[in-house]
Amino acid sequence: MAKTQLGARVDADVAELARKRAADLGLSVGDYLARLVQDDASGLRARAVDAAARFLAEHQGVFDEAERDQQTLRGTRAA
Repeated sequence: MAKTQLGARVDADVAELARKRAADLGLSVGDYLARLVQDDASGLRARAVDAAARFLAEHQGVFDEAERDQQTLRGTRAA
C-alpha cells in the first residue's frame, strides 16, 4: 500500500483506478475525490430529508391531534 499526500493508505490498484476515472472526467485526482465526497454528502442529505418527510407523514395524525388540543385549550381559557 502506498502512502498518499492525504496520509491515507490506498492499494495501488485503487489508486490507479482513481487516476483513470479522474482522467476520464478531466479532473485531477484531488478534484475527483472532492467530487466523490460532495456526491456522498448530497446523497446523505437527500436520504435524511426523505427520512424526515416519511416520519412527518407517518406521524401527521399525532401532530394534528396535538395542534387541535392546543387550540381547544386556548379556546377554553378565552371563554
